[in-house]
Amino acid sequence: MTDSKYFTTTKKGEIFELKSELNSEKKEKKREAVKKVIASMTVGKDVSALFPDVVNCMQTDNLELKKLVYLYLMNYAKSQPDMAIMAVNTFVKDCEDPNPLIRALAVRTMGCIRVDKITEYLCEPLRKCLKDEDPYVRKTAAVCVAKLHDINASLVEDQGFLDQLKELLSDSNPMVVANAVAALSEINEASSSGVPLVEMNTQTINKLLTALNECTEWGQVFILDSISNYSPKDEREAQSICERITPRLAHANAAVVLSAVKVLMKLMEMMAPDADFVVNLSKKLAPPLVTLLSSEPEVQYVALRNINLIVQKRPDILKNEMKVFFVKYNDPIYVKLEKLDIMIRLANQSNIAQVLSELKEYATEVDVDFVRKAVRAIGRCAIKVEPSAERCVSTLLDLIQTKVNYVVQEAIVVIKDIFRKYPNRYESIISTLCENLDTLDEPEARGSMIWIIGEYAERIDNADELLESFLEGFQDESTQVQLQLLTAIVKLFLKRPADTQELVQQVLTLATQDSDNPDLRDRGFIYWRLLSTDPAAAREVVLADKPLISEETDLLEPSLLDELVCHIASLASVYHKPPSAFVEGRGLGSSRRALPTRSGSQDILESSPSHGERSGVIPTQESLIGDLLTMDLGGPPVASSVPAAPFASSGLDLLSGGLDGLLSDSPSVPPQQAAATAAPSVGLLGDIFGLAPSASASYIAPKQMWLPAARGKGLEITGTFSRRNGQIQMEMTMTNRAMQPMIQFAVQLNKNSFGLVPAAPLHVVSPLAPNQSYEAVLLLNPTGPVQRMEPLTNLQVAIKNNIDVFYFAVVMPMNVFFAEDGQMDKRVFLSTWKDIPAANEVQYTINNVNLSADAVSSKMQQNNLNASVERRKEKNKNLSPKMVCVNLPGADPMRLRTLRIYRRYAGVDGSILRSKIRCHCNLSPWKNRT
Repeated sequence: MTDSKYFTTTKKGEIFELKSELNSEKKEKKREAVKKVIASMTVGKDVSALFPDVVNCMQTDNLELKKLVYLYLMNYAKSQPDMAIMAVNTFVKDCEDPNPLIRALAVRTMGCIRVDKITEYLCEPLRKCLKDEDPYVRKTAAVCVAKLHDINASLVEDQGFLDQLKELLSDSNPMVVANAVAALSEINEASSSGVPLVEMNTQTINKLLTALNECTEWGQVFILDSISNYSPKDEREAQSICERITPRLAHANAAVVLSAVKVLMKLMEMMAPDADFVVNLSKKLAPPLVTLLSSEPEVQYVALRNINLIVQKRPDILKNEMKVFFVKYNDPIYVKLEKLDIMIRLANQSNIAQVLSELKEYATEVDVDFVRKAVRAIGRCAIKVEPSAERCVSTLLDLIQTKVNYVVQEAIVVIKDIFRKYPNRYESIISTLCENLDTLDEPEARGSMIWIIGEYAERIDNADELLESFLEGFQDESTQVQLQLLTAIVKLFLKRPADTQELVQQVLTLATQDSDNPDLRDRGFIYWRLLSTDPAAAREVVLADKPLISEETDLLEPSLLDELVCHIASLASVYHKPPSAFVEGRGLGSSRRALPTRSGSQDILESSPSHGERSGVIPTQESLIGDLLTMDLGGPPVASSVPAAPFASSGLDLLSGGLDGLLSDSPSVPPQQAAATAAPSVGLLGDIFGLAPSASASYIAPKQMWLPAARGKGLEITGTFSRRNGQIQMEMTMTNRAMQPMIQFAVQLNKNSFGLVPAAPLHVVSPLAPNQSYEAVLLLNPTGPVQRMEPLTNLQVAIKNNIDVFYFAVVMPMNVFFAEDGQMDKRVFLSTWKDIPAANEVQYTINNVNLSADAVSSKMQQNNLNASVERRKEKNKNLSPKMVCVNLPGADPMRLRTLRIYRRYAGVDGSILRSKIRCHCNLSPWKNRT
């Protein structure tokens, strides 16, 4: 007879009988009584009154009976904590039992009893079990540490259990290693510090990879997840790890396969995309992913959601596997829709005919939602694969001819998008669309049809009649249709004003006087005032060229996609949301993950645009890349912000680019406008004699783009440098172009010619919300390590936030280094100047500047260029040439480098006058540092 008999009894007075049987001298009767107790507990009866009697049954050699008693204890210990203490001695005794199964059972049960009073007695038995000779006991004890940490984290740390757990990573038994990894992962996720408990290194990774081949599926998943958090030292190590993990792709368990895919996807980021190893690895990834689609529908769906991420990140992996994503007749709707989405992502010129044939077939299915998605998919293919657009339009027209209402309406919606993507190419089909006007009853389809009529009103003879037919039921239409109708009639009026004046008056009245919708009313008033005051402006606004729609409007944002790739084989990859979006609790900071960077040099070199684009951002020296990548970016946050406009840099000559506006007070001119209106560039002092009114402060160069949003994963940084109150300032505008908030900003500067380092941490408002900009000023001090750069004022910067670390290089304008205490005695200056080699003298000519010598001196002095020698000598109505000498850091910082500017201007008597001025600046803070 089976144990089901224990669940069928309904006798009264059962508790008393059970109590009697539990205290029986016969072992068989006692065991039967405990089974009855467990059965009653299972069906929901309260048998807590039997607690002391059940505890008395613990002291037995029968393993089955002991398991039953332990099960009872785990269920009732929390409600009877005082009585649970009675079992402690037995637990401690069982932890030293000769039978390893009993030892493991005892320590497991003690870990599951969440009673503080028992926890303190658990420490010593647990410590012994962690060093037990039997691997089964050790692996059970490893999991018990994680349970104990959840009850009392400080106790686990104080007792040194974490160190013992780390030692188990070197255990000879793979299951012990797997459980230790699982326990450490659990503890790490619950930790609020966010600091990894185990520092992953090559030695640890090798141990985990060795254990990977021999542990259970559950253990393999935990080990692979831990390996995914490791960043290899170089590409060679990454390849080695990939080779050892690749066999896991052939595993029968889907969780192991997806975990292996996650690790490989992360490691591939460290390798060149066109490397042979990456190409071969991509080929190996395809078959296991395809095999997952042969599983049951629920596993298929999870696999498809993960494949969706993989295809967005690396479409080449499955580019030849289109057929496996074709929908089967018996697939559940959630699988069908996911396959449809992946088909569109994989669609290209080579397979579009096959895809369109499938989609057209899907449009005849009986499932209305699926048919709608299929029709929209045809439109997405037309937008994505331009050469096939005509074929897609033809397919849509065929579907319209079926006269199936919902098919026709979806086709019109997607054709509107095709018109936006390819204007003036497929307007010949408008007449066909108009034939189906009366069948449209859905707001989106009606709005799309109205948009088409308004946009191409000049090509539709009866456009006014068509729009007027919509106007008859204006008040009954949805807001979406009303807004489209208002705009379409205004467009029609601007294109054919003679015969549509009454129609536009009617719609404006309906929108402004008879509607209570604020959006519709406001748009009506705007159109009314535009038309009544400035029809030309109305035409420019309403009939302006529309931006083309993008190919893929549903792609995940790059930074979010990178994070989700790191969470493949988890719920985040199924929801397509980061864990922080749906998990509440402790330790969420540790769940934030990012893909590794391919290489330091790649990041920095990519941050240097072409010479013609932004010469202010330059390539960096290979010898400095290591320094930049090993910087500690963990400092506290500090502020930043600024828009941009590039300097002009010319090689190694400091005075040939970047200070063109040194003495000008004029507002910054956009680079394009400046290029069109300015005279040919004369280098650093091109604007030094600008025509602006008097200047009261030193020149600040226009702001320039330092980090575009495309390279900053949504973070855009523009900035410039200034000198205020004797201190160099780095002014930045940080704009979040991403779709998620940004936090944890920090900045670090690489070694540079002047030893510049941040005087304070970077402070940025936290969080920096999407589309929010923040202005920040970072003070710089010349107290850091020095390394000569080429050009001398090149500065390499690293900015960190919660998404990634971003690198870029900028050329600082020279004038920010000029100190205020630069005055030099005339004799000292002349003596120093004589020692300057002739090769150090560079001459520039500045034309079309009308300033006196005194005005020039004044402008120079405002920028800390101090006049030391001024000589005026008239001879034949001419004065001697004017010269400005600037003390700049060269190979020998104690020597002067000279710049001469020759200038002529007309005197009051019409004769040509010349003047000679000698100026210098002080770079004393760096005199002994370069």
